[in-house]
Amino acid sequence: MREKLRVLLTGFGPFPGAPYNPTQPLVARLAQLRRPALDDVSISSHIFPVTYAAVDQQLPDVLAKVKPDALLMFGLAARTPYLRIETRARNAVTMLWPDAANTRSSKRGIAGHADAMTFGPHTARLLRAARLTGIDARPSRDAGAYLCNYLSWRAIERVGAGGPQLAAFIHIPLLARSGAVRRKGAPRITLEELVDAGEAMLMETVGLARKTRNTQVS
Repeated sequence: MREKLRVLLTGFGPFPGAPYNPTQPLVARLAQLRRPALDDVSISSHIFPVTYAAVDQQLPDVLAKVKPDALLMFGLAARTPYLRIETRARNAVTMLWPDAANTRSSKRGIAGHADAMTFGPHTARLLRAARLTGIDARPSRDAGAYLCNYLSWRAIERVGAGGPQLAAFIHIPLLARSGAVRRKGAPRITLEELVDAGEAMLMETVGLARKTRNTQVS
């Protein structure tokens, strides 16, 4: 019997300035999806504490445990009102803002090579899948210089190197409350809309991972 395709979904916990992180309920909802197209797919989830140490310690552990074919990561971009599909990770880390453990980076770069690393052309497919649900989604070349970019870099390092065959990082905005009157400047995207877009991107990720696996087998 053929082994199930494995997908790992990740989000982040709260951090300074964001006591509530909507990636947690999003990842929980996506991990509970039951669809016929997912019958041969094992979906796992992990929530990272917003610290550099947690990413360095927990990412290798969860990848070794789950052995995912694909890694779909979510993070909060509180100042962006739309969905951002990150296309790359920059070799940059802020020395200004501490993480949730009040730790600041002691250097401005993550590694001693390359200015940036890309996720790959599949990000365009995820962007299209999200947009087809009606959500405002846009490509991004700048994942910031905080934990989202840091996790993106560490994940790309492991793609194909004994880790997942593909990875992607999605920045989500602060969420509006379902049924609430949308005021000017208030969050516009609801959790339900985000789950719809997340499901579309998950299904696209599954299709891409399945195609990659079949190519390797053949």
